[in-house]
Amino acid sequence: MTGGDNQQETATPRRLIDASWVVGFVDGEGCFSVSIHRNPFVRRTPGWQILPVFQVYQHGDHREVLKELVGFFVCGSVRSKGPNSSVWTYAVSGLIKLERHVIPFFEQHPLKVKHQDFLAFAAIVRSLRNKEHLEADGFERVVRLAYGMNAQGKQRSRSLDVVLAGSSETARRASFLRTTKIQSDLHGDMQS
Repeated sequence: MTGGDNQQETATPRRLIDASWVVGFVDGEGCFSVSIHRNPFVRRTPGWQILPVFQVYQHGDHREVLKELVGFFVCGSVRSKGPNSSVWTYAVSGLIKLERHVIPFFEQHPLKVKHQDFLAFAAIVRSLRNKEHLEADGFERVVRLAYGMNAQGKQRSRSLDVVLAGSSETARRASFLRTTKIQSDLHGDMQS
């Protein structure tokens, strides 16, 4: 048999990663996060955009292992964390991809260290897919779950109270506008 006949002989041998390895790797280098950003163009939620993402980090010298995760989960992308960073990230965003590929895997193969964050993350993704966050109580539940993740949200730029107060004020204003008829004074050639 020649080298060309043997498909396993390649110039760069492909690592074979398995479920147990992925669980351990993600427990050490992964993150389930839900960012909550102020976005005035998002009208269906009270001015806040909720973005869940699953990420795994690695130094650029070892980014090939992140590329293996793209094939393993059949989704996601690998990119540099920033223009001056030596860190690379494998990331999966998008509710459908998370719900179809990432969440079922970690439900079948539970994490040890990040299990509680994963459970909150999975609940948030499913709530968003079911559009529960479009109601005031569902929005508050999702935000509270997100703020309970990753060391109780210590790295967040806004406090839980600010997000929830902002959502209440936005909802109150929207309710006022729906129930109040706004009429402008006649002006210019419209006056009589």
